Amino acid sequence: MTANQNWRRYEGPSLPPALAAALSMFVEQGYHGTSVRQIAAGAGLSVPGLYHHFPSKQALLVGIMDASMDELLDRSRAAEAGAGSSPSDRFDAVVEALLLFHIHRRDAAFVCSTEIRSLSPANRDAYIAKRDDEQRLLDAIVADGVESGLFHSPHPKDASRAVTTMCVGLATWYRPEGPMTPNELVAVYLDIARRTVGAVTGMSF
Repeated sequence: MTANQNWRRYEGPSLPPALAAALSMFVEQGYHGTSVRQIAAGAGLSVPGLYHHFPSKQALLVGIMDASMDELLDRSRAAEAGAGSSPSDRFDAVVEALLLFHIHRRDAAFVCSTEIRSLSPANRDAYIAKRDDEQRLLDAIVADGVESGLFHSPHPKDASRAVTTMCVGLATWYRPEGPMTPNELVAVYLDIARRTVGAVTGMSF
């Protein structure tokens, strides 16, 4: 994904059939409650055919989580790059990217949050490193905002993490049939995020 407005657009499936089938099963039954045979059937493959692409159930989980974090990082970086130099504009863009991802990729985000415990130690460390990259992106923006006087937070890192946690939480409860559209939800939560980092009164929203 390039640094343009495409980071707001969600069209078509984000995962190949085998990973999409695994994701659906993991959401419904959990990682440990799902068999490779069920995933293969859901993807329209034989078990040997599935193993040709993914040698284990763990590889399927890693595939989902890597693809999800890579997409989130790409969208967040593109959002920041297109927002200009102002910390407030960069903050708005990255938080919007986080919110939209956890709305439109809520199943993948849910599995990433709940099944990190099911990763092997090496795979868990690799995933956490990517997750930390995403957090550091927002941390740096909030720090810039405080330094420039646009944000007034005595605890910028904690405020930044609180904003991320709020965005991630959407994946556990958001439903398309709910009372707010994605755009309405983004507007409400972006306002909360700005208040969390102490955006100065009179800042252009």
